[in-house]
Amino acid sequence: MIEVDGELSERFPGIHLAERVIEVEVKPSSNLERYVEEVRSQIGYTLENLKDHPVARAFRDFYWRIGVDPTKRRPSGEALARRILSGGALPKINNLVDAGNLASARTLIPIGIYDLGRISGRLVLRFAEDGEVFEDFRGDRKTLTRGDIVLSDEQGPIHIFPYRDSRRTMITAETRKALIVGCGVPGVPREKTEEACDLVIHYLKLL
Repeated sequence: MIEVDGELSERFPGIHLAERVIEVEVKPSSNLERYVEEVRSQIGYTLENLKDHPVARAFRDFYWRIGVDPTKRRPSGEALARRILSGGALPKINNLVDAGNLASARTLIPIGIYDLGRISGRLVLRFAEDGEVFEDFRGDRKTLTRGDIVLSDEQGPIHIFPYRDSRRTMITAETRKALIVGCGVPGVPREKTEEACDLVIHYLKLL
């Protein structure tokens, strides 16, 4: 379903996406705390050395290449894992988003989840056009530049790669079919990205 633009793949060989489409009943999570504890025991790294995990390191290196300081804006998978390792809880949003957060914390792979009914036409991972406007899930708006990488449908960007999802396609109680996207960068094996998507579905069945 998702195409990676040729110019982007030439600039960043190894950039890739994994995807799953699922039908879902969106509802509050049950037993989220139990699975947070489970993930805490499975991460296998500490707060002190998590940045040296091969996946975390690959995303940090990629952030530097796209002009984002990963010490100020940590990759989302690493940020979630750090939250869990420090004894914190994950926010309860809904069963699908919570399942994505658990899978991302465990694998360190950033995961985007979108309401498929709100996506228009084909999806392309590409460089943004100067002046494109992106509204994130909080409602904050950003004017994009050519250096930004976006996942876009025919209406415009639904994701700033690999760290911010849009308001337009966010998961709500009305969502019936969803697209799960795992973000892969150079240095991250494709099978790890695929595993992260499968883990979302695994945790969704438990929540």
